[in-house]
Amino acid sequence: MMARKTSTFLQLTLVILVSMTLLHKGANGDPRTQTVKMECQNQLEHNSTIFVPNFVAVMENISDQMRTNGWGMSVIGSGPDTNYGLAQCYGDLSLLDCVLCYAEARSLLPQCYPNNGGRIFLDGCFMRAENYSFFQEYTGPNDTVVCGNQTRKGSSFEGSARQALAQAVASAPGNKGYGRAKVAVAGAMNQSAYVLADCWKSLDRSSCQACLENALTSILTCLPWSEGRALNTGCFMRYSDTNFLNNIPSNGSNRGKIIVIVVSVVSSLMVVAVGIIIGVLIWKQRYIQKKRKGPSDARKLVKILRDSSLNFKYSVLEKATGSFDNANKLGQGGFGTVYKGVLPDGREIAVKRLFFNNKHRAEDFYNEVNIISSVEHKNLVRLLGCSCSGPESLLVYEFLSNKSLDRFIFDANRGKALNWEKRLEIMIGTAEGLVCLHHNSKIKIIHRDIKASNILLDSRLRAKIADFGLARSFQDDKSHISTAIAGTL
Repeated sequence: MMARKTSTFLQLTLVILVSMTLLHKGANGDPRTQTVKMECQNQLEHNSTIFVPNFVAVMENISDQMRTNGWGMSVIGSGPDTNYGLAQCYGDLSLLDCVLCYAEARSLLPQCYPNNGGRIFLDGCFMRAENYSFFQEYTGPNDTVVCGNQTRKGSSFEGSARQALAQAVASAPGNKGYGRAKVAVAGAMNQSAYVLADCWKSLDRSSCQACLENALTSILTCLPWSEGRALNTGCFMRYSDTNFLNNIPSNGSNRGKIIVIVVSVVSSLMVVAVGIIIGVLIWKQRYIQKKRKGPSDARKLVKILRDSSLNFKYSVLEKATGSFDNANKLGQGGFGTVYKGVLPDGREIAVKRLFFNNKHRAEDFYNEVNIISSVEHKNLVRLLGCSCSGPESLLVYEFLSNKSLDRFIFDANRGKALNWEKRLEIMIGTAEGLVCLHHNSKIKIIHRDIKASNILLDSRLRAKIADFGLARSFQDDKSHISTAIAGTL
């Protein structure tokens, strides 16, 4: 009898754990950052001094649009050095997953340089940059298909795939260019077909329809293989025998759906047991949170910060920057946008508005703040504090009137202020700042993202290293550190 109860208990626990896993995956989504194909143009850029800043500016403009719309397009420059850019996430990605996918595409496409353009297809998003306006193009000589020639399917799957593809193509033009479909085969294992179709939003409905019809003709040649992708000038299409699609957001939560499924397959006695187990798990989690002590307690870290001189109220920083007005924007990097601000006491500051809300990783955030604020040197930008009490995380730095070194290097007029003596002084200052980070007595730090835009200049054009968002500390007894790839390509 005891063994039977134990078995039932374990079965119910397994059901709950599986349900919780499904909920976790469904809530986070999948940005699908796997690269399908990247193509570079054959023509070299015209003038690198002009082309590179134009390309960077286009990517920054699109980045702003991606975080709010899931797609973006931009044009910067004139003549042969004009840069046209377009990026778009596919319709089933959340805005957070979209930002992650775009970040991956943005780090890869610059590999086409010094060619003047290229395009990259990821499984979750698309990006293209050229020196001419391509926004209305929906077909081209580079349109291709990529088949997953690993698993050959039968006629049942081929039938369901054809049906799902037709449904997605038919629905997408009238649904802002996005279509998805699933066709299941009753009583057959792994014979269901999942399809996604997406047109670029720069196209009108008729161009979208034409692109998808061309893509459909191409992708059908992949059957009966289990995977197929059509990479067209104006659209993307994919079918698979595995469900790669993210859940469609709905008013009701996934949690409610999972509970209904669980309740429908267990007896009333099991329902009571499920309730007891959930109650025990909740009680245990709360008990652990109450008993947890030491620096890993995020709440304790928040309190320490609020009681310290590093804390800034979110409302104060919001007012100081004019509600993050674009007129006060100083620049933008891979992790956030920087704005100029003026505090009530008249001090000028630079406020970095992080792309990702760090409230859910408070321990890492506050440890990072403590590390950076503990290091002081004439060639390091001073961190004044931070704010994590509002809807997003903010870092507060000293304000440097001449902004970053790249604004001088890539500007012929401003570059005249940097004679060779001043350039040597900037190089030595940067090196001294790195020495301080590497050999600091309190904690050793490796920056991992040194570049011209992260070297700021004060009123006397002295170098100060900024942006420790990728910094890594290492122990005193270590002489080397190995890290993942980081920073800007």
